[in-house]
Amino acid sequence: MRIAVVTVSDRASRGEYEDRSGPEFERLLSESLPEAAIDREIVSDDEPEIRAALDRAASAGADWIVTCGGTGPSPRDRAPEATRDWIDRELPGLAEALRAASLVETPYAVFSRGLAGMRGKTFVVNLPGSPAAARLGARFLAPLLEHGASMARGGGHEGCGDPKAAKG
Repeated sequence: MRIAVVTVSDRASRGEYEDRSGPEFERLLSESLPEAAIDREIVSDDEPEIRAALDRAASAGADWIVTCGGTGPSPRDRAPEATRDWIDRELPGLAEALRAASLVETPYAVFSRGLAGMRGKTFVVNLPGSPAAARLGARFLAPLLEHGASMARGGGHEGCGDPKAAKG
């Protein structure tokens, strides 16, 4: 399985700020899924640049693309808009479940506008840009990634194990 982690941040893309969410997500995911290939990229909050990063990741064979950052209400937070333009199908349940899990940790989760969806056989999920959101996202998504990728390739639900294990 191939996973792309795309940090969306003007400051981090200019080298003014150290990206901490992308490396944190990658670290935790590597612990849960050591066999997964993980690519990482940092882009600005510009919608065309975000969509280009999604294109690059999908072209490289990513089963899942996880964006970190750009989901809030600030004027430059445009990851959901870029994602909506890029995907073929939305997966609202995944985004809603991530927000609900985040609300247990912080009331600020209500400000996340993150989306989840698919383009072809590639999933994309938007996470907020904090290291705490990256940790929660990695814990939540890790048990779902292999089954989601299998389903996207036409596989069924056999061998998916106990669905309670995927609660995050």
